[in-house]
Amino acid sequence: MLEEANNLIKKMEETMNKDDRINTNCEMKVGVDLGTSHIVITVLDKENNPICGEMYRASAVKDGIVVDYLNAVDIVSKLKNKIEKRLGTELKYAATAIPPGISEGNIKVMKNVVEGASFEVNNIVDEPTAAAHILGIRDGAIVDIGGGTTGISILKNGNVIYTADEPTGGTHLSLVLAGYHRISFEEAENLKRKNEKHHEILPIVKPVLEKVGSIINQCIKGHNVDIIYLVGGTCCLQGCEKIIEKYTGIKCVKPENPLLVTPMGIAMDSQL
Repeated sequence: MLEEANNLIKKMEETMNKDDRINTNCEMKVGVDLGTSHIVITVLDKENNPICGEMYRASAVKDGIVVDYLNAVDIVSKLKNKIEKRLGTELKYAATAIPPGISEGNIKVMKNVVEGASFEVNNIVDEPTAAAHILGIRDGAIVDIGGGTTGISILKNGNVIYTADEPTGGTHLSLVLAGYHRISFEEAENLKRKNEKHHEILPIVKPVLEKVGSIINQCIKGHNVDIIYLVGGTCCLQGCEKIIEKYTGIKCVKPENPLLVTPMGIAMDSQL
């Protein structure tokens, strides 16, 4: 299933950040992911094949809490309009997702953001379920290393039996990089996104990744977990899976472009 998921992710990547017109008359499933570092919209056909997607780097949401409502609505609206222009049709319905452990009030605000961009929300799923959908996972642990937190979900027979969300993520990696190089946080964020620098970055941020490993070990204690699936934007750091695998002693699997796993899984859970 991982190979199939990787193929879908690669196809989605090929559609993104383009202006070309897409001719399609099929029913479409839309997912809106309000992430800490990026807001992403993905569009699939009813067979879950990628049609197109758009992504925007943003900080309007922090760890599942909308901290800049108007900006979040504006970004979703602009991404929606760009996709509609490419498709030549209006997108009316979309699914969205929530991280583990957020309050009912915050869930309502996230829904309001999507609806504020002229979508009608047809499903709200939890992020681990969305990730599991595209990866075809029934058993194991999904570890979503986001901007501010690490979300951990354990699945048994396709059901989520445990969730946790702990405050360690990409922001902490950037803070370590900023301190090490004596640069601004924003400069550290940009440095972290340069693939050619990852081999230099990895030894510097190793303690943070080992902290993630420690969080994982605490959360899976008492559960029979044989494999860990890493998703989320922070996992785009090349080699991070090796450090976490060594620390936990459990096999770690990382799909192609972990940043797109949850957004595509959300679209898969959109109801036609």
